[in-house]
Amino acid sequence: MLVKYLIYIFVGWILYKLVFDFIIPVYNSTKHVRRQVKDMQQHMREQFEQQQQQAPPPPPPRPSETVSSKPRDKGDYIDFEEIK
Repeated sequence: MLVKYLIYIFVGWILYKLVFDFIIPVYNSTKHVRRQVKDMQQHMREQFEQQQQQAPPPPPPRPSETVSSKPRDKGDYIDFEEIK
């Protein structure tokens, strides 16, 4: 009978330690990190919107720059040869 109560006390102590030393701290840390990520995203969004309002729109590309009729010069390209 005494052994049965000791086992219940031991199991209760293990559950107590699990909940208060592991589950609750992990929950609080997760909540804290999520809040920080949300705040950082909001901050970055505000900075982006502020930069978009300040920056003038880029000029449209000129047709001569977009279409290239000349082949590009490859420079000093050397073909790969397998060494045996």
